[in-house]
Amino acid sequence: MNEDYLWDKSGEPDPEIQQLEGILGTLRYQPKPLQLPKDPAATRRRNYFALLAIAATVAVALLTGGLWLLLPKQEASIPSVAFVTPATPIPIESLPLPPTPPASPKRHLRVLAKHDNQEAVAAKQQLMFALRLASEKLNAAYRRTQTPTQIKNQHRAG
Repeated sequence: MNEDYLWDKSGEPDPEIQQLEGILGTLRYQPKPLQLPKDPAATRRRNYFALLAIAATVAVALLTGGLWLLLPKQEASIPSVAFVTPATPIPIESLPLPPTPPASPKRHLRVLAKHDNQEAVAAKQQLMFALRLASEKLNAAYRRTQTPTQIKNQHRAG
């Protein structure tokens, strides 16, 4: 094979190379003149999808914020909890009574009877006991699910 033919087409061509040139000739680069459109502004199409998405997000955020500010605030209600009897019952008579708030002209406070007040304090004590018990159970379950940080029976390499 003559290498001059491969570089500058001088010299004797190889029949295999001529066959490859014939097969691949249709894929050869064919220069074309640059064609620019007559009116570039008419062919250019702007994509407004991103701007519309941002505007819709801002509008939804403003609407949600406005509704949140306009709606009246509601007091959180205490969910009903099953009563758990404490291990050592607390006598109701020994529980301190909470101080009574001063009367306000703007608010109409319901005055609880002594029996209702003691019942409310007992319910609070039972609720606190149930919450402590649930917290301890959750902490114990959490400790059981955690993997130890130190691997036992691991020997030092070296």
